[in-house]
Amino acid sequence: MTINVQAVGFDFKPGLEEYLGKKLSKLETLSDKIISAQVTMKVENSSDKNDKCVDIILEVPGDDIVVKKCGQSFEECIDLSVDTLKKLIVRKKEKVSER
Repeated sequence: MTINVQAVGFDFKPGLEEYLGKKLSKLETLSDKIISAQVTMKVENSSDKNDKCVDIILEVPGDDIVVKKCGQSFEECIDLSVDTLKKLIVRKKEKVSER
């Protein structure tokens, strides 16, 4: 799986891209059909504490899986996104196996 990361409005802190790669690589154990992941990290201009957002688009045959999560830190957003992606991948596999 190839991972393309884009940072909007900030510079990566050391280790953030490595953390993201480690988390996304766990998704490959659930499905070997994942082609790539498009990740966009951005800082929203708001007074809210949850101003960091992560968008992840998983390219898989059929429909792509899209998740957007916001939180106080990028690590928190990545964790929430990966948890949601795990559920969506399992649901998609179950749907395909029922056919």
